[in-house]
Amino acid sequence: MTRVRRRFWVFATALMLPCMWSVRASAQGPPSPSIPSPSIPPPQPFAPATQPPADPSELPPVFLTPDALRRRAQQASSTPSSTPAQPLQGPIARPIPAPRPFNLPGPLFDQPPFLTLPMDPPMGYSGPSPVLSLETQQSSHFIPVEDRWRIGYPAWDRYGKGHPINDDYPYMFGRVVDPFNLNSYKGDFPIWGQHTFLDVTALSSLDFEGRELPTQTSGFESTSRPFSGNSFGRPNSFFTLDFFSMSFDLFHGDGAFKPVDWRIKLTPTLGVSNFSFSELAQTSPNVNQGTVRTREVWALQEAFAELKLADFGPDYDFLSIRMGNQPFNADFRGFLFSDINRAVRLFGTAESGRDQFNLAFFRQWEKDTNTGLNTFNDRGQNLIFANIYRQDFLFPGYTAQLSLNYDNDPASIKYDKNRFLVRPDPVGNFQPHTVNVGYFGWAGDGHWGRYNLTHQFYWAFGTDSMNPLANRPQTINAQMAAIEGSYDRDWVRYRLSFFYASGDGNVNGTHATGFDTILDQPNFAGGQFSFWNRQQIGLQGVNLTQRLSLVPDLRSSKIQGQANFVNPGLILPTFGMDFDLTPRLKLITNYNLVWFDKTSVLQQFLFQGNIQQFVGADIGYGLEYRPRVSENVVFTGGVQMLIPGQGFLDIYNNFDSRIGSLVAGFVSTVFQY
Repeated sequence: MTRVRRRFWVFATALMLPCMWSVRASAQGPPSPSIPSPSIPPPQPFAPATQPPADPSELPPVFLTPDALRRRAQQASSTPSSTPAQPLQGPIARPIPAPRPFNLPGPLFDQPPFLTLPMDPPMGYSGPSPVLSLETQQSSHFIPVEDRWRIGYPAWDRYGKGHPINDDYPYMFGRVVDPFNLNSYKGDFPIWGQHTFLDVTALSSLDFEGRELPTQTSGFESTSRPFSGNSFGRPNSFFTLDFFSMSFDLFHGDGAFKPVDWRIKLTPTLGVSNFSFSELAQTSPNVNQGTVRTREVWALQEAFAELKLADFGPDYDFLSIRMGNQPFNADFRGFLFSDINRAVRLFGTAESGRDQFNLAFFRQWEKDTNTGLNTFNDRGQNLIFANIYRQDFLFPGYTAQLSLNYDNDPASIKYDKNRFLVRPDPVGNFQPHTVNVGYFGWAGDGHWGRYNLTHQFYWAFGTDSMNPLANRPQTINAQMAAIEGSYDRDWVRYRLSFFYASGDGNVNGTHATGFDTILDQPNFAGGQFSFWNRQQIGLQGVNLTQRLSLVPDLRSSKIQGQANFVNPGLILPTFGMDFDLTPRLKLITNYNLVWFDKTSVLQQFLFQGNIQQFVGADIGYGLEYRPRVSENVVFTGGVQMLIPGQGFLDIYNNFDSRIGSLVAGFVSTVFQY
């Protein structure tokens, strides 16, 4: 009997062992993953019966009630993980939300939380993320990041030096005051949603200039040297012209390639001018005002809204409209019109961006006399510009332009802020008159290998109801032509150019053939480094030349006067060389020879029998230095000299003295953030 009982228990034990192993395995759960759960420790095997009962919080999930499972889930979500996710480094504001500890429904199927790793910060200063995360993590393989602009980049110590400041690294983390790397305040990251950007720009432009110019006196009562009978006094003068502006550009788009859907831009500007002369009656007709004048003026230079009206196909061709104070340049080099003023403009592209077009209507604001900034007074002048550009015309790299422009400048009387008459010109009969003139233009700009070519032609046609110099109505028929060729050889560019503006040969006729512009600012024949181009040379109440203009138009003011097509015209060949001495430093040299096209207008205007055509030789040198190899900080300086020719001497020589060479120098600085 005892032997039979022993055999029975051995047999029963053999039958129960597989069942006991299966229950033990089910109690332990499936094998743990290669990376343990960061929040809940793996369950422990069953304790022997001889040990005291286990704590309910330590029991495997299969032995817990649903209420106990819920309590454990809440406790696990509030308990710090053994390997917590690292907080986001850098300027991103909102971290990825922590994953739920249990995701599968039902108390018997809950799982440990998903794996999370530290997030790399984005490059630059990204600012707070404006995108609200709507998705949660569903797997240990992926973490949803809805803000596609602020995806991080891993740290990379390229040279193993610990990221020193002066070394170049591909992934640079930024600061709020860093304008060189990515920054949310210069349009690199959206400030709202995925497509709305803000570009904030602070600009300071400081210009200091000393010059020698023929300075006219008006007799004994207005000269600083009593009983001096000369028509032109001491030539020395000095001025500063400073601008401080903040630009706020809010736009909606993709940040690159695709034109913006809409844009709003504001640029409030402070202008400060200071002029110091060696003669009286230069700052004001009232000689009691002295020889120094300082003025400050606030202006809203740019203030426009832009809206894209249509898209033409998948190649980003578009049609947009822009309304408000906006910049516009009528041609490649600013020969006819270059200004910021009130306008409505339609513009866009076609043929995958190969064709570009503009149709703009300007209603000009009056300009401030001393700074050239816009005021809120209506000038009454109407301008229309229509042009089309064709890229890769005839050969790749060359862009052609056709334009048709119109200037309607009605009759008015205007004294500037310094009490000088500027409309009409204070010469001849100075009666108010209306100028209606159209301009047909053909231009090109491009290169063929190392050879560069720029050319411009304008034909002016229209009427002047009563020209002050001619003292009668005029039919306008005038031309202008300019061409520049240059060749790049290593770090040197050689330039040859020629400029022609037709002159009027018969001031008593009814046809005005002297070419004049609307509001030009040409970057040609040396530009700001040319004495003839940069300086405003006065003559008997008007100016022989305007500041930053080539045409000798005998006009009272470029910014406030009316176009005058009874003028001597100009012939100006140029030779120049530009040297890139270093990536930061550039040297500009320029040599001009200047002739009047015709001088009969000057002879009658000055009651002088014979005036030669040769004006003189214009020599200019300039340096441009960019210490950060960018446009954020730019120092520019130049020295120019005009060696007078016989024509200039005929106009400006005094009774008892001969005018000598005229010298001017300037230094300008631009700080931009």
